[in-house]
Amino acid sequence: MRGKTSAARWSVVTLLAVAALVAVGCEPQAQKGLKTAELLVALPDYCNTPDGMSLQPDGSFILSMPNFNDEKSPPVMMRITADNKAEKWYDLPDCPGAPDNLKRIRPMGVSRAPDGNLYLADMQYMIDKNGKSRLWKIVVKDGKPEKMVLVAQGLNVANGTAVRDGYVYITESDLDVGSVPLTSGVLRFKLDEENVTLKTPLKDDPHVIAAFKATMPNAKKWAFGADGIAFDSKGNLFIGQFGEGIIYKLVLGKDGKADVVLSNKVFAQGSGMINCDGMACDPRTDKLYVSDSANNAIQIVSPDGKIQALAINGPVTDKKSGLLCQPCESMLRGNTIIASNMDWPFPDFKNEKIGHKQPATLSVIKLDKP
Repeated sequence: MRGKTSAARWSVVTLLAVAALVAVGCEPQAQKGLKTAELLVALPDYCNTPDGMSLQPDGSFILSMPNFNDEKSPPVMMRITADNKAEKWYDLPDCPGAPDNLKRIRPMGVSRAPDGNLYLADMQYMIDKNGKSRLWKIVVKDGKPEKMVLVAQGLNVANGTAVRDGYVYITESDLDVGSVPLTSGVLRFKLDEENVTLKTPLKDDPHVIAAFKATMPNAKKWAFGADGIAFDSKGNLFIGQFGEGIIYKLVLGKDGKADVVLSNKVFAQGSGMINCDGMACDPRTDKLYVSDSANNAIQIVSPDGKIQALAINGPVTDKKSGLLCQPCESMLRGNTIIASNMDWPFPDFKNEKIGHKQPATLSVIKLDKP
């Protein structure tokens, strides 16, 4: 009896210790193989909401900064050098000819094309999500931004981007505004397309190659559908449903076929994965690294659809700790995963009660050798 009592007391003490660690933002890394995120860079004061990232050939990367947490700071594109120094890369201009409330570019997903130009999602949903979002091309010359060119207007909630085989793909988080269940999708454009005005309703536009209908309760709480986007080494396209924590796998046909998408099926869900925000694929292993925003986690999804946490932590009060704080994008660089911490409080996210805190940060997680 004494042994059982001692064991019970030890269990209570252990639980209390775990609770204390979670409360201070240091959730224990007890699961086998779980990593701890570390600080890569603390960004300058004029940055408050990092989002999309695009790796460059020299090991640097471009980071989009919509600054949603405090729009007194203008949107900007940052460059993080190969040795992890943050510098301003591009002060985004106002959108020419747009009404005053839509002049501000709100940069989200960003992807590099083979010619060095960048494709940028411009999410206007906080202002008006009825056809006001846009897709831009940033023309780059000698590594520096030269100008912005409008690719398409008429998106509702422009979100993630990916470039492959002569096309740019963009996730649309609310394809049919007001639809029940929530419907989202993915569109694709040829890299030489410009000044496209999409159809109304958007769901009828021929650039839409796939649609997804929400099926779970979280889709009402977090009314965002298609978000994260990544290709594997074989050319399969993966789309994450933010509000449901579901990843779809799309098998694409060859260019020119009427049936662009040959298959569109659920690939992974559950196993503790709450959200599917930005994601990256390691072409060496075809593992997906998924930003699980509400969970302060990065999840690994194997080619067979199995889910395993790479890193996870509780609420974060000290951003300079480098712990994950609403990670919204994952990027592979060498043998590391870099996560941008949006820290833009949403209902029932781990940091909702703490609220946004400066500085804005990027985290890094070291991977085991593949």
